[in-house]
Amino acid sequence: MDVIVIGGGIGGIATAYQLRAAGHRVCVVERHATVAQGATYGHGGAVLPSPLDVWFGPTFMQTRRAAKTGVVFKPGFDSETRDFAKKLTEFHDPHRFATQYGALRPLVDVSHDVIAEIEAEFPLDFEQRTGVLHVFRNERDLELADSAIKLLQSFETPHRMLSAEECVAAEPSIPEDPPLAGGVLLPDARTANCPLFTKLLKQVLEDDGVQFRLGREVTAIRAESQRAAVELAPLYSAQDKGSKSREVELIGADAIVVAAGTGTPALLATLGMSLPLHPLRLHTLTAPIAYEERAPHLTIVDSVKRIAMTRINQRMRVTGGAVLQSIAKASKPMSESLTHRALALLGQATHDWIPGAAKVSAARAWDGVRLVSPDGLPVVSATSNGRVFINTGHGPAGWGIACGAAKVIAALISHEEPDVPERTLRALRFDRF
Repeated sequence: MDVIVIGGGIGGIATAYQLRAAGHRVCVVERHATVAQGATYGHGGAVLPSPLDVWFGPTFMQTRRAAKTGVVFKPGFDSETRDFAKKLTEFHDPHRFATQYGALRPLVDVSHDVIAEIEAEFPLDFEQRTGVLHVFRNERDLELADSAIKLLQSFETPHRMLSAEECVAAEPSIPEDPPLAGGVLLPDARTANCPLFTKLLKQVLEDDGVQFRLGREVTAIRAESQRAAVELAPLYSAQDKGSKSREVELIGADAIVVAAGTGTPALLATLGMSLPLHPLRLHTLTAPIAYEERAPHLTIVDSVKRIAMTRINQRMRVTGGAVLQSIAKASKPMSESLTHRALALLGQATHDWIPGAAKVSAARAWDGVRLVSPDGLPVVSATSNGRVFINTGHGPAGWGIACGAAKVIAALISHEEPDVPERTLRALRFDRF
């Protein structure tokens, strides 16, 4: 089959890889001049989400104070944003949380296997590291995480509960003062450079005959019973500036996968479909290592504030500082004061957990929007139109999950049974909301 994948982020490139492996002819259309831009570019590094990493559950946004939760909540008078946050907080209930993560877990397992298969076939170095330490400042936070820790046990995920003293022994970059309540060490959990992985996989795809239309924006999708197509925005050269119109370029295919990140809802709207995904703006500081002896060898995650501190070669990448606003405001540049508040959360986390490790004054700041669903799970699904599929909404909790989602999409397009149970497929459907 001829398949068009819209989007050159990790979701789109992973989807193209799985489709090509299944024998399909694939064309990737990306609006940027290269792949791994947008949300993929600023990913914090966590490869797969554990129960402690997902952006829903007992420790997520227990209050609306950014200093406590790591999330700057600015809904204004927008009831839609307030309703979205309220739905996510429903998973504070341990039973609902366990049920929801249980539905996600098979996708995590498939993602693990897919990445292992790629690494076994291709000698890709994308700055992988092993070992993640989740830290908790006080006993109350550790108690809130109890249901997530129990899920680690029930899924037999290798982990160790550490006292405050054991945390410092495992990762000497953590100061003993101020005191902490303890932590959870995931010795096999991995972090890696997501944009580098995406670019390396793109090279593999090019060598295997996958076509790329870079710097081209899809403006609409056309889908009929026998064929589908995408409309591309016209290319204008300097002499075309005075032109009032240009002929629309169409690319036809047997199937289309929408993996366009924040552009996904608008593209689906051209087909009369809607998704209640909400934008979440994430921030990243990438700073050079200040003192080698103070740099952590483990990735450190403040589990309550969802701030991850990952070493990538001679750099520290600190990611979090989420801002939850209305959809209208999220599509515009943030105010200087709001940006300062978000970046201050990252700077404070660096000071609290790895003081002296990173030269924050020389850090490069980045921010970008990710789409999050009101139940915290991605959308990996066929649609009401049999030629259109969706792979989006993976959230901030592990970029590798897009790889497992890609295999599910490839199976659906190939009319094969996906390697996840029906319960998981139902939980990821686009019409579940």
